[in-house]
Formats: sequence, C-alpha cells, structure tokens
Amino acid sequence: MNTRGFSVWTTFLLLLCGVLSPLRAEAFCGFYVAGGDTSLYNDATQVVLMRNGTTTVLSMQNNYQGPPADFAMVIPVENVLAQTNVKTLDANLFETIDTLTAPRLVEYWERDPCSPMIEEMEEPMAGGVANDAASSEEGVQIEAQFSVGEYDIVILSASDSAGLETWLGNNDYNIPSGAQEKFEPYVASGMKFFVAKVDITKVTMEDGQAVLSPLRIEMPDAANFRLPIRLGLINSSGSQDLLVYTLGIGQRYELANRPNVMIPTNIQVVNEIRDNFGAFYQTLFNETTAQNPGAAITEYSWDASTCDPCPGPMLTQEDFLTLGADVINNGAWAQWVITRIHIRYDSDSIGDDLVFKEAQAIAGGREFYDASGELESGWSPSSYNNFQGRYIIRHLWEGEVLCDQPEFGMWGGPNGSTSPGQPQPAVSPNSGGESSDQQSSGNDSTSSLPSEELSDLVIEDIPSLDIVSTVDNPDSGVRGRRVSEATAGCGCAGGGATGGLTLLILGWFLRRRKWLRTW
Repeated sequence: MNTRGFSVWTTFLLLLCGVLSPLRAEAFCGFYVAGGDTSLYNDATQVVLMRNGTTTVLSMQNNYQGPPADFAMVIPVENVLAQTNVKTLDANLFETIDTLTAPRLVEYWERDPCSPMIEEMEEPMAGGVANDAASSEEGVQIEAQFSVGEYDIVILSASDSAGLETWLGNNDYNIPSGAQEKFEPYVASGMKFFVAKVDITKVTMEDGQAVLSPLRIEMPDAANFRLPIRLGLINSSGSQDLLVYTLGIGQRYELANRPNVMIPTNIQVVNEIRDNFGAFYQTLFNETTAQNPGAAITEYSWDASTCDPCPGPMLTQEDFLTLGADVINNGAWAQWVITRIHIRYDSDSIGDDLVFKEAQAIAGGREFYDASGELESGWSPSSYNNFQGRYIIRHLWEGEVLCDQPEFGMWGGPNGSTSPGQPQPAVSPNSGGESSDQQSSGNDSTSSLPSEELSDLVIEDIPSLDIVSTVDNPDSGVRGRRVSEATAGCGCAGGGATGGLTLLILGWFLRRRKWLRTW
C-alpha cells in the first residue's frame, strides 16, 4: 500500500495539509470522520498547489489507515464547488514528485589529477452540476452534492459551529473531540465545508486497508493563496509535519506569515551516511527546526522539468496538465517551478493558517564553482531557481601523481566515469509507514548512524546552525604532500612542460567562465 498520502487545503478552498518525508507524518488540514464509532488513524499526507493569477488547483493523495468502513473527509472551502471542479488522479504522479524533490545524497570519486577531463557544463536551466441548496438542519445546508470516483461529495454551509458538529453527528459521523472549536473561525468567516465521503464498495483494498484515489480540486477566483492547518490537530497526537509543494510559472513561493529558512545544503558527510541517509537527514532537519521554531523549511526549488542530479524521472507536460495546467493556463507549455516546503508544528505553535507569497529565486546545493574557483556553499539569491538539499560523499584520488601541475578537485563517478554515483533520496516514496527513526531510502532501515551528533557526521562546518565538524577532513594536508611527491619538471604524463602549461591555461579559462566539469 502506498502510504504517502495527500490531504486537503485551500485558500479559497482552504484545504488540507500534509506530511511525510522524510519524517513520519500525521498532518492533515481537514480531518477524517469515521462512520459510527469506528476509530480512524490519519497519516502521511502531502499536498501539491499549482498557482497562477487568482486560480489555484489543489492535488492531494489521502492515506487512510483503518478498518475498511465508510469514512469522510471534512475540509473548509471558500466557495461552493461543482462536479466539474473535482476529479480523481493516478497515485504514481505523487511518488514522482516526492522522489524528484527529496533531499539527496550523491557520491563522487576524484579523477586522476594529471588527466583531468575538461568539459564544459551547461549553465543550469532557469529554470454533475451542484444541486440547489437543501433545507436547513441545525443551521446547516447542503449546497451541492455529487460523486467523483469512489467519493460521495457534499458541500455544506453552516451558520453555527455547534450546529455543524451536531449535523455531522446526526448523520452518523463520529466527530473527534474539539471539532466545534476548530470549526468556529471557518464558520465565522463564511467558509463552506467540503465533505468527501468514501463509498467503500468502490475502493481498492490492499491487506484490509482502503487505497484511496488522489483528488484534484480546482479553485478559481482565489484572491488569496492560503492553506488551512488548524483542523489537522483535531485527530492528531503530538507534533505534525506538513509537506507542501507549490507550482508557479517561473515563480517560487514562501510563507508570508512564518519565518522562512533554507535547509543547509552542499555538505560533505562521512562515508557511513550511505547506510542510513534518511536518519542523517532527519537529524539535520530536527536541528534546523529546533534552532528555527515555527519556521517553514524550503528543501527544494527548481525548474520542475529538469533536475541535476536526477534521482528519478522528471515531470512532463502531461504531468503539469494533470496537476492543473489544463485549466490554469489552458494547457500551454510553461516553465513551472516546483518548491518543496516542510513545516513542523503542534497545538502550541500552530498559529494561523498558512499564507503564501511570491518569493525571489534562489540557488544552492549544486556542484558549481564561483568566480574565485570555490565550490558554492549554502544558498544565495539568483535570477532562476536552482536550489536543493544535497549531501556529498567524496573519495579522494589514491593513485600516483605523475605530474608537477596536478589538477585536483575534478569529480565524477567510479573508475573515471564522468557522472557521479546515482543520487539517493532521503525518504522512500513507499516507506511502509515506518516511524521516523526507521525511514530511509534505498538503505537498510535497521542500520544506525555512527553518532547522533551532527558534528560527528559532517566533514565540514555548518555555519547556519553553528555546527563545527569534529571529523578530520581527509583532504587536509594531502594536496601539498602529493604535489611535493610529484615528478619535478616533467609535466603531465606524456605532456612535458607544454602539457603542464596547457592545463594551467585551461584551468584559468574555466574559472574565468565559471564553468565546472563535475559529471
């Protein structure tokens, strides 16, 4: 069963919030409502929001873990929706999005410093109709009613939060404790309520669990770009992780009512991280949130049709149409930027619902040298979005150095190949619902880290977190020794002095043009 779920939001359809990667998630911006007295467990929700102008299209995959009984999902929405605004999607697309944007581990081997492969790297790319309102009961009216896939959908309006709670109870829904209080601000602001009840006879079952189709909801004329999260705490225990992806035409988004922090990136880590990269990333994320309480952590922002390196398939034009481009820009080709934002919150720190705003493009997390020849670190403002959480294992050249002008720092794959090792995402798209201390992607989830302290896991400092590495840098002092042992005056093997001079000129040229051969 795919345990990565999606749940609901809106601004205008104020909907669900979600979570999963790389930590266990119990976030949900609406809440599941059980039929009768059945107890439900709500887990692993992710949300994709495509935005252009005043139109938002929400796509979410709901992960329901519980008895195979009818249940409902309650979501505050801005307007009354019609059947044409709602459709079901294929779940595979969400797995692609998660893998594409997840923080990644890459591995490099240093090439022979006397035979560097000089090759330019291209500059990164910038990237049915609603029914008439029914009669009122407990101050609640049915504004619309229709079915989509396995979902029986009712749009409700309510004049009183207690009346809404009573109505749901009278219609055989087991409302979690505290629902009335959470309903109040939405009722007071005139919101409607999207209730997507599931007909269990139409649901695919796996191992006794219902596998729900993802939902896509179109929200036209949404002047504000918002995501409600307060309802998510009704049936939650403890803290929650929200993972939301935004898609804008050439546009990154961040939160207007939360601090925004970029995840530390381009960090060299110890070799043992390969055995449990998921656990390492959780440690890094935990420290980042501890030092920035309540902040929204940006983990990825990149042209959605490209990636470098790529842990899996990129998004295609068909994917963009599926996520809303068919209505948001009439299906025309556009340079969509996908941004992954990760938030952790609980009942004490939840605050207001999330409000998004347009943000400047950023770059970071690449194998990219600046004008001075230094590898970039952290992030910086940019004219296009090229930012990702990226962590590196490097293997120094251990062969002989047979020239007096060695070019160190030329990286690629094993055995001299020009590509790095296959990137490994921080979280498995099908984690099977493991707890956060077990999740890892492509790794043995039972393996442990060599230390619980970040300072013991990184080979370089992390200034943004005041982390000072305690690990000896294997590169420290090696360069000078290797040069002193090189054959004096012979130039690169077979090249003589002319070869050495050529390398110097080419090295200077590359730095001047800011090019780096890394792959």
